[in-house]
Amino acid sequence: MASLLVNIDVSDLKKATQFYVNAFSLKIGRRFGDDAIELLGLESPIYLLEKPAGSKPFVDAKSTRNYDRHWCPVHLDIVVASIEAAVDSATQAGASIENPVATKKWGKIAVLSDPFGNGFCLIEFTGRGYDEVATCQPE
Repeated sequence: MASLLVNIDVSDLKKATQFYVNAFSLKIGRRFGDDAIELLGLESPIYLLEKPAGSKPFVDAKSTRNYDRHWCPVHLDIVVASIEAAVDSATQAGASIENPVATKKWGKIAVLSDPFGNGFCLIEFTGRGYDEVATCQPE
């Protein structure tokens, strides 16, 4: 069976570690030299990787790392017990609110970004969660 590891590029490992530990009550796991750290406390570990702004993500990349707010088609959804408390913790740690808490048929969602431009959503499920709107069930 495969497993999921989450890697997040950041320009300042110390600042990023403080943000993710404080925003989501994560614990520091292993350290990998001076430019990578493992954070534990969610279903998948998060690895913060310090990469300088302006560096290429791969050899033939046409664009370079930019830590202004950017869009990426992959982002974290963090499911929480209380969205209001989670938004408060995240913003106190340095997150920016991009879309405030909104109520949907399946629960509540807020869109934020970390201090390095990486977007994430906080989600609080209510009722049957996504099953409230699902059109088919897994087999």
